[in-house]
Amino acid sequence: MTSTGLEARVDPATQRTDADTTISALIARSNALGSDPRITNYAGGNTSAKGTDTDPVTGEPVELLWVKGSGGDLGTLTPAGLAVLRVDRVRALQDVYPGVEREDEMVAAFDHTLFGRGGAAPSIDTAMHALVDAAHVDHLHPDAGIAIATAADGPALTSTIFGDRVVWVPWRRPGFQLGLDIAAIKRDNPQAIGTILGGHGITAWGATSDEAETNSRWIIGTAEQYIAANGKDQPFGPVRPGFEALPTDERHARAAALAPTIRGIAGHDKPVVGHFTDSDVVLDFLASARADELAALGTSCPDHFLRTKVKPLILDLPASASVDDTIERLRTLHQQYREDYQAYYDRHADETSPAIRGADPLIVLVPGVGMFSYGKDAQTARVAGEFYVNAINVMRGAESLSTYAPIDEAEKFRIEYWALEEAKLQRMPAPKKLATRIALVTGAASGIGKAIAKRLAAEGAAVVIADLDLAKAQDAAAEIGNTDKAIGVAANVTDAGAIDQAIQQTLLHFGGLDLVVNNAGLSLSKSLLETTEQDWDLQHDVMAKGSFLVSKAAAKVLIEQGLGGDIVYISSKNSVFAGPNNIAYSATKADQAHQVRLLAAELGEHGVRVNGINPDGVVRGSGIFASGWGANRAKTYGIEEQDLGKFYAQRTILKREVVPENVANAVYAICTDDFSHTTGLHVPVDAGVAAAFLR
Repeated sequence: MTSTGLEARVDPATQRTDADTTISALIARSNALGSDPRITNYAGGNTSAKGTDTDPVTGEPVELLWVKGSGGDLGTLTPAGLAVLRVDRVRALQDVYPGVEREDEMVAAFDHTLFGRGGAAPSIDTAMHALVDAAHVDHLHPDAGIAIATAADGPALTSTIFGDRVVWVPWRRPGFQLGLDIAAIKRDNPQAIGTILGGHGITAWGATSDEAETNSRWIIGTAEQYIAANGKDQPFGPVRPGFEALPTDERHARAAALAPTIRGIAGHDKPVVGHFTDSDVVLDFLASARADELAALGTSCPDHFLRTKVKPLILDLPASASVDDTIERLRTLHQQYREDYQAYYDRHADETSPAIRGADPLIVLVPGVGMFSYGKDAQTARVAGEFYVNAINVMRGAESLSTYAPIDEAEKFRIEYWALEEAKLQRMPAPKKLATRIALVTGAASGIGKAIAKRLAAEGAAVVIADLDLAKAQDAAAEIGNTDKAIGVAANVTDAGAIDQAIQQTLLHFGGLDLVVNNAGLSLSKSLLETTEQDWDLQHDVMAKGSFLVSKAAAKVLIEQGLGGDIVYISSKNSVFAGPNNIAYSATKADQAHQVRLLAAELGEHGVRVNGINPDGVVRGSGIFASGWGANRAKTYGIEEQDLGKFYAQRTILKREVVPENVANAVYAICTDDFSHTTGLHVPVDAGVAAAFLR
């Protein structure tokens, strides 16, 4: 057993055990390493520490391994994300190890080595951490380290750059045998502080947590410095004329114009959310003469291609090509990509392989414009793009010093369609009903719109809160979560240009659009004789014209994507109910109600459903009622304004007050697959107003 220099004891001053101290140091190191994208990427790599705790059964000290669990992220790791195993029992597995052809069985064997309930599920890399004779071990995926690992003469470069402090390990798929290999290197090379794992990444170790982190950073920093000092200029070749980056505004406009087509391509087999990146790293790579050649080689690090697929789809037209020509070429390349991916699967699959998971690209590269990346949600899509940026950096480093030589195709397939990877996917929770859907809600910084945005986000949708007040829109989005969940944008729905800008921001941030809620509105309560021409125009501009403009702009995206979609109008009970002192409001709501029917008839052939919600008496939280409408309606009915909600409730059949969340529930329901065959419908959310029954 390895001595850790720790004994099971409690510090009387702090009441912290040795285990507490070990775990705390491990979490701090993990978070520090994981927060730097040069060192490792999201959910990539793993760290560990060995220490002593008390066995509650025997009361004796027991040596334990704390290691990042399967699927965790170093940058945000907490103690709950650690797997906890008995070191003696993990090392005893060496005696029953059946050999490399059956090493997948060892992952299940880890369950019999857990300490207590064991914390998080152990990952495939657990053996590496347990078998290496060091108290602290880091396995990381730094760009500079992988550049050496994927260089054709990686072994010689490792010796030149690091001397005997770092040892080359030939490519081996992660698993028990790799752990044995690295343990042997550590044993046979006492001067070494780590390894370069061919095609993969680095491993480093230390007697203390600080020493392990220092050694990891020394390997990475030394590799970076060597590449910077010795790498050749233009490792990707010269710039291709016509493939240079477009000016920013033109680039973003082109990206938004292409986004619906590209999302339709990426979502051909299954729906996805997207992300757009136009960093200098991406644009410089796409402008280079060797971009097509290198992209075709694919990524190498398993963490990379599991997120990005083995290679991207790259457009072979210059930035000067027209949008129409670009779209046509992208569709042709998509068909070729699908055929190529199917052939790749057929070359390597056997009777034990999982079914093909879809033949569409997850990374689409457009010279002069940027990169579109896709995944099951916005975070996954964004991270896929980050991984491909890492891959570009790896290719640059490898080509600067040598020749980029990723692991071969057969090995990529073995990992992409690994039974253990398939099992991990099968363990994931079922997606929520609106997962992969991208929603734009107008007038959503408060009231009904805000409640709708929150409900859609809670059900898995990525949400764009569009409002006249940008600051309030952004605040409302922040209440929902980070920018992988929701963003706020400015949108004056009476201005076609402002609407186009809001939809462009939606496309650039989430890659597409599926669900539009026309909620923006206002109301003036006046009699016919008191209603001015300006009152009439304002009401109709915001709601009738505004809904028309938003629906028109959104329909272009929905049709081009070819993925169907939903447009929902928040109309009103007043669209069918005649009452005094609201001529302008009720007339424009009737306009909206008929837009629902007209657009349902027109857009149905594209799989786009158009439905409406007819609320009534939503007083609490309503921006409309707070802006004077409530006071005017209360005056009309001869009651106090604070009693208006109760008044509306008592005149309903159900005697229930309607609140914004009731409207949000109806919007959610009408957009689910439960209503897949429903369009042109108006759903009353008024607690029952007989005079407003639809006939």
